Amino acid sequence: MTNPVALFTDHPKSVNETYLEHMHMSSSFGFWLLLAALCAFVHAILPFAFEKTASGIITKLHGRMVTNRVVRSAPTSVIENVNA
Repeated sequence: MTNPVALFTDHPKSVNETYLEHMHMSSSFGFWLLLAALCAFVHAILPFAFEKTASGIITKLHGRMVTNRVVRSAPTSVIENVNA
């Protein structure tokens, strides 16, 4: 049987984040993606409005997620720290 807590912690651990850090990062991305979508829809109707806004948001998000992401090393156990 799967540990119910693991459903909430396995993925954040896989990207070296706590549950709360991951929630903050994901909700931030969600906000900016919604804003980009809104700008894209307005741009579809009014081509002169938000000409580069959605693509600029996507570029910045890509930078945060892939290009400029600082990957922290996985935490070591107490035993590994004592033996070092």
